[in-house]
Amino acid sequence: MAENQRILVCAGTGCASSGAHKIIDVLQDEVIRQGLQDSVSIVSTGCHGFCEQGPTLIIEPQQTLYTLVKPEDIPEIVAQDLKEGKRVERLLYTDPLTKSPATTFANANFFAKQVRVVLKNCGFIDPERIEDYVERDGYKGLANALKMSPDEVVEEVKKAGLRGRGGAGFPTGLKWGFCRNSPGDKKYIICNADEGDPGAFMDRGVLEGDPHSVIEGMLIGAFAIGADEGYVYCRAEYPLAIKHMEIAIAQAEAAGYLGENILNSGFNFRLRIRAGAGAFVCGEETALMASIEGRRGMPTVRPPFPAQSGLWGKPTNINNVETWSSVPHILKNGADWYTQYGTEKSKGTKIFALTGKINNTGLVEVPMGTTLRDILFDIGGGIQNGKAFKAVQIGGPSGGCLPDEMLDLEVDYDTLTKAGAMVGSGGLVVMDETTCMVDIARFFLDFSQKESCGKCTPCREGNKRMWDILDRITKGEGKLEDLDTLENLALVIKETSLCGLGQNSPNPVLATLKYFRSEFEAHILEHKCPAHVCSALLTYSIDEEKCKKCGLCAKNCPVGCISGDKKTPYKIDEAACIKCGTCLEKCKFDAVTRA
Repeated sequence: MAENQRILVCAGTGCASSGAHKIIDVLQDEVIRQGLQDSVSIVSTGCHGFCEQGPTLIIEPQQTLYTLVKPEDIPEIVAQDLKEGKRVERLLYTDPLTKSPATTFANANFFAKQVRVVLKNCGFIDPERIEDYVERDGYKGLANALKMSPDEVVEEVKKAGLRGRGGAGFPTGLKWGFCRNSPGDKKYIICNADEGDPGAFMDRGVLEGDPHSVIEGMLIGAFAIGADEGYVYCRAEYPLAIKHMEIAIAQAEAAGYLGENILNSGFNFRLRIRAGAGAFVCGEETALMASIEGRRGMPTVRPPFPAQSGLWGKPTNINNVETWSSVPHILKNGADWYTQYGTEKSKGTKIFALTGKINNTGLVEVPMGTTLRDILFDIGGGIQNGKAFKAVQIGGPSGGCLPDEMLDLEVDYDTLTKAGAMVGSGGLVVMDETTCMVDIARFFLDFSQKESCGKCTPCREGNKRMWDILDRITKGEGKLEDLDTLENLALVIKETSLCGLGQNSPNPVLATLKYFRSEFEAHILEHKCPAHVCSALLTYSIDEEKCKKCGLCAKNCPVGCISGDKKTPYKIDEAACIKCGTCLEKCKFDAVTRA
């Protein structure tokens, strides 16, 4: 039995919803029951990132990774692993492609292929204990920055090549310099944690698992820019993230990292949290600031830019969670260390949220320039249920769907833009052969048009018209000229919308038209949905030779449109069929077909 063992239990939102807190309770009781309380500590951490396999726990120093843990597994883990040093083989993670178990956390492909900089502490510290953060070199970046001049700090960030991780990819050091050089004796900084993209949870993972890294990054930025006050604007739908940030701010104030005369440097800084009401458009800088001020979150025309006139008319710098969390590592290790990762124009690492039809959903961090294939198959473990990969939506609802021929594309700002997509905040929604690309385009456009603030006509009206066209196509009522109309409308909306929501909302439509035009044409010309998703274009029938006359289809049909008996094969009344697919699901003999 190893001495001073630690059990790191993921208690992030994902694992918590799967029963992580119950596991912690059982662990605490079982460790005491087996007399190990003096040599074993249980640490409730933030997200490990391996969401598909939760609840997860890691035992140190062995680095054993256990996945899909249940409360009834705990006595065996404590007795066999903690006391005898023997791994519980059945709870080890098994790679879905190689079919081999990972004996340690470090050699699981999901983790082994990552380079965790921003996620370095997530899953390995208690986010409610500042001592854990400090023990892992926390606030050393701040200490280094306070020994430099503000201009030197700005130059170091410029030299590192850090680009904003919120989506636009604007150079962070350049942005800081604009705000620093703006006249005014009062300046603000803001952390944009208003993460609203479908399938995105990068900011949530960092805020829940390593809140002090965000605070430290903001402190360094405030010192460089000359700000003495800042805000973290976080979605109210992230209660655990807000809780951990509140605790972290109070602890940082008590330890002298926030407040007056920080680390005896003469530098003063205060930080507050503002909870957003869930409007997607408040992720846009000017709408976000309006919300903080207590006004309706709606974008305004730029210039003036926030660096000139932002919060309450004062120069303001806004970066997102991942950007701020990258800064301490740059100031602690140096710009040259940071630039070892990434490409010529996209330095460092990037966090992505893997969701959709992929085996290993979760948070991953890789160097910029990593290919989509490496992310989706080496780290993500490939497509669920042995299905074929079809597309990946990258960049959220404002991104684009890229097909399988783009799998070897390097993920960086410029390359993805040329391909018709964008890095965005980092959402990767994976689709397989059963996904209809017309329906997907409609889904993302539906999100964007509903989240539009309605201030400008192109976004408010144009996106609704595009959605109407896509809806008609999914019902088999489209025309070939609709495709030209969609493209023309999309270009007008991109060029004339007021803010980034409208300017980028047509991207999913343009990308699917570019790479999956044949699917649109099949809906229009053949009145068929190749993926068998669009219900208006589906036809259900029963093969008389395969029908065993069991009646399961008729018993479960919600509208009673199937007739037959023990002597006669069953038939579906197509006129009455609502195309719900229940008959296909219930038939045990493959007699029901869908076309």
